[in-house]
Amino acid sequence: MTTFDDRENAFEAKFAHDADMQFKAIARRNKLVGLWAAALLGKSGNDATTYALEVVKADFEEAGHDDVVRKVTGDLGDLATEAAVREKMASCLVEAQTQVLKEVK
Repeated sequence: MTTFDDRENAFEAKFAHDADMQFKAIARRNKLVGLWAAALLGKSGNDATTYALEVVKADFEEAGHDDVVRKVTGDLGDLATEAAVREKMASCLVEAQTQVLKEVK
């Protein structure tokens, strides 16, 4: 194998790893947002966990995160605005990325 082949394989492996990490972070973000929304809805325990998983599943409806925003804002109604949900998603993404990185180490 040539040096070029080695570099190509390394880049492909890094790309696959980064994509996997991003997927895990976004799924974790959606779970954290779901738990936050569940608390606003007065859910706790298994009900909160079940709701959070529904939010995670909502992300598979279409590309992007608008499907998650739509679900959460629809469920919360007057409890939170779309802007508040998007802000929470942004802060939860940072937290989720940190959590996922800690799990890898």
